[in-house]
Amino acid sequence: MAAYHHAYVSGGRVFAPVDPLLMRLADRLWIDGGTLIVERDGRRTRVGLARGVATALNAAYVPVGPVLRALGLAVRYDAATHRLLVNVPVAAVVASPTPFNAMAPSALPKAVFTPAPPLTPRPVWTGSPLPRRTALPFPPPD
Repeated sequence: MAAYHHAYVSGGRVFAPVDPLLMRLADRLWIDGGTLIVERDGRRTRVGLARGVATALNAAYVPVGPVLRALGLAVRYDAATHRLLVNVPVAAVVASPTPFNAMAPSALPKAVFTPAPPLTPRPVWTGSPLPRRTALPFPPPD
């Protein structure tokens, strides 16, 4: 994994920066006080951090073997090639939906009662006609 800050071996343990390794493998990651809390698939582990690294996770180094094993991942260090091998379990396969088949049985539509809107009654004119209220143009003299 390419990273600006590289992992190193010290005292028989592999130390790696939190960013990018744990940020790519963990579901959730946060700092509570001086403790880094890492969560993946419902498993949670806590790692103590050195002072002053709370704002720079790419500079915070943790022993990745115990942290990843606590999260349920298989970890092995190959000393000959200087590589840390992390085996991530295969996630469940996501299946695509089946194509539409018009011949397949489907649910029948249900009857929905929607009342028809009432008709607007037409006006009925009774009585004598009223005079016109708009002025008629006066014809000009010839």
